[in-house]
Amino acid sequence: MNVFNAIESRRAIKSYDTSVTIPEHDFEKMMQSVLLSPTSYNIQNWRFVRVTSTAKRNEIKDAAWGQSQVSDASELIILCANLDAWKEKPERYWMNADKSTQDILLPMIHDFYAEHTQKQRDEAMRSCGMAAQTLMLSVKALGYDSCPMVGFDPESVAKAINLPNNHVVCMMIAIGKANVEAYPRGGQLPLNEVLYTDHF
Repeated sequence: MNVFNAIESRRAIKSYDTSVTIPEHDFEKMMQSVLLSPTSYNIQNWRFVRVTSTAKRNEIKDAAWGQSQVSDASELIILCANLDAWKEKPERYWMNADKSTQDILLPMIHDFYAEHTQKQRDEAMRSCGMAAQTLMLSVKALGYDSCPMVGFDPESVAKAINLPNNHVVCMMIAIGKANVEAYPRGGQLPLNEVLYTDHF
């Protein structure tokens, strides 16, 4: 499936076929594609929790107000972000670059994020948003379906997965095979209502 077909056919699926198991090689391919998602200064601040335990799924389902896709989907991924990724061995992010590039970028990373806690959180959400879209399009390209989720109590989910204090939960994505097709699209705004040239 080409990328435009994946974009057009991707929908937020709420009902999943519980008999479907995603082969490990497909799951690995999905997740490897996510690692190519862009992040500011290449800090790769996203972290992913794959929830496989039935008991843990049910605990998270309670935190998501009983939404069935949490327990019924073949896979459940919780997208989190490390707010301190910018300062935790940042040389890792540019290990393949020449020294002159590293000498420029590493101080820039520090200056951009240090003392800017809101920027750290904003970047976490941006990064996870881009990773989520990469994941969902990869899922669709491989013939599966997905559902991005923000309808849950983040504190309860954080507790369920033992989230470190310097991390945030950004969203969850359920992955599997649709049991019921999505409703028709609710209605997209026309391009001329959302695209501006040079200024509003």
